[in-house]
Amino acid sequence: MNSGSGTTRTFEFGRTHVVRPKGIHQATIVWLHGLGDKGSSWSQLLETLPLPNIKWICPTAPTRPVAIFGGYPCTAWFDVGDLSADGPDDLEGLDASAAHVANLLSTEPANIKLGIGGFSMGAATALYSATCNILGKYGNGNLYPVNLSAVVGLSGWLPCSRTLKNQMEGSIQAVRRAASLPILLCHGLGDDVVAHRHGEKSAQALNSVGFRNLTFRTYNGLGHYTIPEETDEVCNWLTARLGLQGTRS
Repeated sequence: MNSGSGTTRTFEFGRTHVVRPKGIHQATIVWLHGLGDKGSSWSQLLETLPLPNIKWICPTAPTRPVAIFGGYPCTAWFDVGDLSADGPDDLEGLDASAAHVANLLSTEPANIKLGIGGFSMGAATALYSATCNILGKYGNGNLYPVNLSAVVGLSGWLPCSRTLKNQMEGSIQAVRRAASLPILLCHGLGDDVVAHRHGEKSAQALNSVGFRNLTFRTYNGLGHYTIPEETDEVCNWLTARLGLQGTRS
C-alpha cells in the first residue's frame, strides 16, 4: 500500500496484521511498532489482552534509510537522527505515516470509536497523529480525515513539539478538541533508549498547549520494553475512556 504526503517521495508500507474483536465491536485502534520492528510483533501481544470489544490494526512501517543508523535501512515510520524531540523533524515521513494510519481508520463503521497507540517511534507517530487530529490537518496542510477518541503512547516522545504552541494559538476549536482528547503516556524510569525525561517533557508540552485529558504514568525500573503492569494500565484506561462493555458475545 502506498501513501505519500507530497510529490517527492512515495512510501511503501509493509504488511498489516488485524486482531478481530472477540466480543461486540465497539472500538478500533491502530497500534504502531517501534523502530526496526514489524506489525506482527505487537498483534501477537494485543491478541492476549482482555479487551474483547477492540479491533486492533497493526501495520508495518516502510523500510527506509534511517539517519540514526548512519543511513542503514530498516522499518521506520519517519527518518530520525535522535530518538527524542531534540532532533530535526521529518515532516514528510510523519505526514505519510499519519495519513496511512488515518486511511486505515477511515473505513471503520461510523458508530465505532477510533484510537491510535504505539511503542517508541510508534508512540511518537501516534502523538503526531493526535496533534493532526486536533488541528484538523497534517503538517502539509491537507485535511485530517478522522476523529480520534483515545491515544496511547508507550516509551515515546512528541515530534514537532517546538512548533505546536504557535499552531495552536488562535484556534479556539483546536484548544477545545485538545482538552477533550484522552491521552495515556507511559514511560519507564530505566529507559536507556528514549530517556524518561523525553517522555516527561512531551507530556508537559502537550499539557501546556491545552491537552488537559492527559495521564502520564512512570514505572520504576522499567527499560525500553513493556511489562504486564503497564499493559494492565492500558487495558483499564481504554475500557474506562472508550466506555467498553467488556462482554464477550
